[in-house]
Amino acid sequence: MTLQLAIILPTLNERDNLAPLVARIESTLGANSWEAIIVDDNSDDGTADEARTLAQSDPRIRVIQRIGRRGLASAAIEGMCATAAPYVALMDADHQHDPALLTKMLEEVKSGETDIAVASRFADGASADGLASAQRERASTLANWLARKITGVELSDPMSGYFLLETRRVRDLAPKLSGIGFKILLDILATSSPAPRVKEFPLQFAKRRCGQSKLDRAVIFEFLVGLYERLFGKVIPTRFALFGTVGAVGVVVHFAIFSAAFYGAMVAFAVAQAIATFVAMSFNFWLNNWLTYRDQRLKGAGAILKGWLGFCATCAVGAFANVAVATLLEARGVHAVLAVGAGIIIGSVWNYALSSRFVWGRF
Repeated sequence: MTLQLAIILPTLNERDNLAPLVARIESTLGANSWEAIIVDDNSDDGTADEARTLAQSDPRIRVIQRIGRRGLASAAIEGMCATAAPYVALMDADHQHDPALLTKMLEEVKSGETDIAVASRFADGASADGLASAQRERASTLANWLARKITGVELSDPMSGYFLLETRRVRDLAPKLSGIGFKILLDILATSSPAPRVKEFPLQFAKRRCGQSKLDRAVIFEFLVGLYERLFGKVIPTRFALFGTVGAVGVVVHFAIFSAAFYGAMVAFAVAQAIATFVAMSFNFWLNNWLTYRDQRLKGAGAILKGWLGFCATCAVGAFANVAVATLLEARGVHAVLAVGAGIIIGSVWNYALSSRFVWGRF
């Protein structure tokens, strides 16, 4: 039969979930007319190898193993653009999304009555019992409220990670999508013009079959990053904004440590300044590694030590550039405040460029 539907499965350490999920999809869609594209972010549990093992005996299984790239939204875009099927669905590989909904969702979009079919955890008849905790459910509810304000689309669950639409629509929107964050549906809804027609299907959101949830605090932070990218990303690049925000927090940390050492412990000014600089640099490196460069996060004692030393070295160069530019401008008659501001900007851009390239290995 002609290929009709591609199911995109972004994965990170989902090895044991793959074979049972493929069996569930087949029990719903039958033996033909579909394919599953597993987009794996280089899992350390052998998820990509397991997917390749399945693909050797099942041509409906395809694998994209991403090296040096991470993130649910970008994985979804890559997978959706890699299929020739006219329709594409996105769902999790952890068995929280019920494949039984795929048939009804596909029929609805093929009929032309709906542009996007969304499986909702909060529609009438749905259940969100699979959410790990009441705190996570409250966070999801708040995120949905914010998403509705951003997109203007009235949905009970605009943050759903389970939806189906025409592949052509994704390919047309792909150049405009940010690929940042963890909820691609929000990006699609906010980018589409005119607003797409959407129908929700009640989802019984189940508990994970095995493994651990990837929704850690950093992923929740990525939701806010996604909103920023949508609203202001074209004015100030998102990663640079994050880097600058971390730097601003680092300034607060610097002054707090300096005050504690100089005024509290009564140590010498130079010693207090050195301690504060060391702590602030270390803090900035840790926070940037955890949030700003989450997709390139350094792991392991050796990599972290090397990255920290490199970060301190680049910050030292940036500090020199800061002082040099500010001094030059002030000497040429520029107001001291403006000169200092220019020095800070130059130093920040320099630090961002060097650390992006030489610490985390990307621009």
